Amino acid sequence: MKLPAYETGIPALDGKIKEYVEWEKREDYKNQTLQLIQDKEIEKLQHLFMERLTFGTAGLRSVMGPGFNCMNEVTIIQTAQGLVRYMQTCFPDLADKGIIIGYDGRYNSKTFADLTATIFLHQGVKVYLFSDLCPTPFVAFGVRLFKCAAGIMVTASHNPKDDNGYKVYWSNGAQIISPHDKRIQESILANQVPWVDSRDSSVLNADNPKFIDPLSQVMKEYYQQLQKALLSADVNAKTSVKFTYTAMHGVGYKYMKEAFNIAGFKPFIAVEEQKDPDPEFSTVKFPNPEEGKSSLQLSIKTANANGSTIILANDPDADRLAVAEKVGDEWKTFTGNELGALIGWWLLRSYREKNPNKPLSDVYMLSSTVSSKVLKTMAETEGFNFEETLTGFKWMGNRTCELMSKGKEVLFAFEEAIGFMCGTSVVDKDGVSAGVHIAELAAYLKEEGKTLNDQLNEVYNQYGFHLCKNSYYICHKPEVTKKIFERLRNTANAPKTYPTGLLEGKYKVKSVVDLTVGFDSSRPDGQPLLPTSASSQMITFSFENGLVVTLRTSGTEPKIKYYSELVADRSLKDSAAVSAILEEMISAVIDEYLQPELNGIIPKSD
Repeated sequence: MKLPAYETGIPALDGKIKEYVEWEKREDYKNQTLQLIQDKEIEKLQHLFMERLTFGTAGLRSVMGPGFNCMNEVTIIQTAQGLVRYMQTCFPDLADKGIIIGYDGRYNSKTFADLTATIFLHQGVKVYLFSDLCPTPFVAFGVRLFKCAAGIMVTASHNPKDDNGYKVYWSNGAQIISPHDKRIQESILANQVPWVDSRDSSVLNADNPKFIDPLSQVMKEYYQQLQKALLSADVNAKTSVKFTYTAMHGVGYKYMKEAFNIAGFKPFIAVEEQKDPDPEFSTVKFPNPEEGKSSLQLSIKTANANGSTIILANDPDADRLAVAEKVGDEWKTFTGNELGALIGWWLLRSYREKNPNKPLSDVYMLSSTVSSKVLKTMAETEGFNFEETLTGFKWMGNRTCELMSKGKEVLFAFEEAIGFMCGTSVVDKDGVSAGVHIAELAAYLKEEGKTLNDQLNEVYNQYGFHLCKNSYYICHKPEVTKKIFERLRNTANAPKTYPTGLLEGKYKVKSVVDLTVGFDSSRPDGQPLLPTSASSQMITFSFENGLVVTLRTSGTEPKIKYYSELVADRSLKDSAAVSAILEEMISAVIDEYLQPELNGIIPKSD
């Protein structure tokens, strides 16, 4: 094959570019590559072709475009080939166990799913490929329903429209963790040349007995299990609460509609402009309900026009849930931590009503280490068990599987980034089931003459204020991010020396946990209880007055995130005073620890 002049004058780079364009079928990506060469964009070309995607948060996530460092058909073929080869070493019966594949409504998602199915089918592996767009939790659910070896969801969740991703679930239905991610990556590198049949889609044929559409069976079983988990269809059916729902241009509408029907609710009011899948995400700057009111403007407008008091919002792949409630004339958008407190309280109450004589000694709730400790406080009072894990549902999902294998019952797990796992039908975050549970709670509270916000205040009155403030800064330069964290762990010009306080000693640091280098100042051996990872930055400061602040980098976006929680003594009933202390301390953390102006990092816009 004669190639055009894909030459930069750098032999190693030219070799990788020519390798890629020989395998790529998309002319637009080839033309983009040629244009970059003509424009002498050497640094960008090296980034695209000399670097390559690596398995991170349970898989891949990146911008779509040309090169080995982007999501495209070549990198998907390489990924699928590496994955099937690795799985063949793990599962002697892989052909019969099979895999399940789903996809969202983004550009190229169905193409990537079809390519993956093609490669596995040509290897003789049974493939359950959804015939329509589906929520991410349906893939996690389907792995266990069909006893598959793995599941693959093609989605970039709430990322910008130019991104896509490839999330992998293992045979337990939870997102993959180490060592699988590293070994899959090694297998991808060993299987880079596309196989002769990697694009032969003739196997995607309804007459192929190994090619199965799981959609109807997954929906039937999923909704049956959801119905069993709910408390009272009678209360739901007669409630006067009006719900507004947005799918945020994603896959959630028809699935949340069915969930409301199964639960006995009257139909919700849909945000029509965002009801159907739209890969352009044309009405929102970021398709992420975690951004707060900035992403819910159309929902608020729709709710106000229809006399609705509660908004439910899924992200585009429907694994997260945001909730807002009209309080007086204003809309309150609940944080993930506040929703964790509400749903945790509700699921505990529901469990007790269903199991009045059953002790709580084998009952568990989980949250990630950067999330509110409100469940921990509840556990100490109510007698169930609480555990925290590293950040991310891959850790909570796998820990849930471990607990289930020991006969334990996991009622709930959550992370502050509006991710909620209600029960264990799906051992991952699930925005559909969470939406129905919060709707059922709202219906129950309406019967009592209360709102979600009223109940949140009651939780805090009972268990003490757990006030949180979380946000992030954008940092596009990895070297700046590294400099910020290295300064914090070398404060006295020596390793593992950290800031000792804030505001010239007004607030003193009690202990520091650095999960990047593996250090915990509160433990005699200096070793942290949670696993460490040098591949990401994460430092937690605990102050003498009870404030805990974690600074960490995102695994999927160019962000430095901060998480904070001030747990007040239960005797303190003045939330305004507690809030003032929290605000003062977080402002100081930002100014003294992150130094935004000096480092040129950009605050969250909302």
